[in-house]
Amino acid sequence: MHSSARQIEILRSLDDQGVCTVTDLAARLSVSDETIRRDIKAMANRGLVERVHGGVTLPNLLQEPTFQKRLARNADEKRAISRVAAQCIRNGESLMIDTGSTTAYVARALVNHTDLMVVTNCTDIAATLSKGKGNRVYMAGGEFRFDDGAVFGQATISFVEQFQARLAVLSIGGISLEQGLMDYHLGEAELSRAIIRNAARVIVVADHTKLGLQASVKVCDLSAIDTLITDCPPTPAYIEGLAAAGVTLLTADDS
Repeated sequence: MHSSARQIEILRSLDDQGVCTVTDLAARLSVSDETIRRDIKAMANRGLVERVHGGVTLPNLLQEPTFQKRLARNADEKRAISRVAAQCIRNGESLMIDTGSTTAYVARALVNHTDLMVVTNCTDIAATLSKGKGNRVYMAGGEFRFDDGAVFGQATISFVEQFQARLAVLSIGGISLEQGLMDYHLGEAELSRAIIRNAARVIVVADHTKLGLQASVKVCDLSAIDTLITDCPPTPAYIEGLAAAGVTLLTADDS
């Protein structure tokens, strides 16, 4: 079984049980304890799981704020990505920005931009960009999520659909050459699709750990976006796949 398939099975086991031991997972997947530990380490680095003594659990079973931890994870890479994204956005631009740790960094990189028209579902991003000179920020309503201060639901989608923007800046859970863009929550995926429909151009910001990572809900095909900004060059297969889908690849290494 390939590592990505094992990781999906680990997530399924955690969904069922909440906490699993390394020994139980190894027996269930017919691999060694060391193989499971390597999988868990890779998943923990991506924020998918939390390691505990002798086993693993899902992040939302712990008391630490998940969004704050995501902000801290790969922070230098996300700052580098956000600087590239900010260079793609002009003063006076109209844009939609969804909630995410990387898009939160993009908002911070835009603090010196002026006269922006911004539509967002994230209170952190709204608060950051409302400080800019001449900026108009429209905050969607909907069901409030405490963890990251974001809203979701049909009310959020209906709000977004009232606007047309030149640019969308989206975060994402994972990027697969076969499945396209993927996320972990249906509500996030539905909102992303609404934003894509109402923006002339779509920029996705994602650090290198998202490439090859598959999540549970498909957002769209690669061809639905215009630009991917990441921190370092991906594998040749991804460079070729993105080019074939008509996606412009920008990396912080190029800036």
